[in-house]
Amino acid sequence: MSVDPSDTPAPAHGGPHRGPWKGAFSCVAAVLVLFLAASSAPSPIYVIYQQQWQFTAWVLTVVFALYVFGLLGSLLVVGALSDHLGRRPVLAAAIALEAVALVLFLVAENVLVLSLARVLQGIATGAATTTLSATLVDLEPSHARGRAGVVTSVAPLTGLALGALGSGVLVEFGPAPTRLVYALLLGGMVLAAVVVALIPETSLRRAGALASLRPRVAMPEHLRADIVPVVPAMIATWALAGMYLSLGPSVAAELLGLHNHLIGGVVVTLLAGTGALAVFLLRSRPASSLLAPSSAMLGLGTLMSLAGTVEDLVWLAAAGTIVAGLGFGASVLATFGTFARIARPHERSAVFALANIINYLGNSVPAVLGGIAVTALGLRTATVMYALAIAMITFSSFVLRLNQLRAKRRAVLAPCP
Repeated sequence: MSVDPSDTPAPAHGGPHRGPWKGAFSCVAAVLVLFLAASSAPSPIYVIYQQQWQFTAWVLTVVFALYVFGLLGSLLVVGALSDHLGRRPVLAAAIALEAVALVLFLVAENVLVLSLARVLQGIATGAATTTLSATLVDLEPSHARGRAGVVTSVAPLTGLALGALGSGVLVEFGPAPTRLVYALLLGGMVLAAVVVALIPETSLRRAGALASLRPRVAMPEHLRADIVPVVPAMIATWALAGMYLSLGPSVAAELLGLHNHLIGGVVVTLLAGTGALAVFLLRSRPASSLLAPSSAMLGLGTLMSLAGTVEDLVWLAAAGTIVAGLGFGASVLATFGTFARIARPHERSAVFALANIINYLGNSVPAVLGGIAVTALGLRTATVMYALAIAMITFSSFVLRLNQLRAKRRAVLAPCP
């Protein structure tokens, strides 16, 4: 979900490639939103799967984590493939794989099929998001430079919010609660295939496709002082997102007594939708100015949500989720903005691969541990422990950032020898 547009080669010119048709940029942006909406659509349905198939909370979070591992592997392995094979072939393959995953969701009758669907969906989403982001940079109108960066920042969180909310509505009010949303998304993928067939190819084929499949990950020595203080914020941000996407609907139903399946989608939407809004509103702010405030808001919002859950105050839990969502969006901007600022051009691919590893391990591993804790200790105790851990991590990030600022200030004020 996180791509560095500045790493993308300029659009290819010449040859048989036709120019983009009016609306191509918007249609590609819509396909990006669609992929992320499909990825969050299962969240409100997990509770139903759990009731029907009688599996434990840790199994639920493992199913969630399988998607993340598929996504991360895809980002690392095929992230640069479209620079060699072209955008359209990679997008066509991603759409086909997503369609297979949606068919598996449609026919799933057990956890094994559900898990396979999530792995394939993760792989398809990873391949699609990197390629769609590059395509948006290629198709960016000359009179609106910077638009692609805004869209690639806002669209993923917007897709997560819309997918969870739309799924919640269909599960609660539509027929076939574990089928309808996937059928509609499958229809959306057919439209996405039409879009890909119509857009121009913007990247000429070139050698090196096999070599591009080798993951490149690095933390250069000269960047460690800037990267280390950011790591706790990244872990806390994506651990919170993992909790909401996997266990959030269960918390709303069992601890807050909100059994309407629409609430499961609203829970995710409050976090991701507010995060998307924060990204849009703060997109022009320097990343360095957002690091400390984003950690503070993320921690405060998490504690507010925890207090609302423990005291059975729905309004406080919702308000805390909104505050945490603002911190979530600001943290995404701050952390990836920091990586983009400090990495030299020849380092960016490897450094951003490192950032993705940190983010998605933070998204999946804590969620699985939380699922194990739910099974062993109960949902309420596990939720309290999970939320307090996130608050402590965000506090450490806040302190590290303040210490970093003090060190820089002392270095500036120190007299020259």
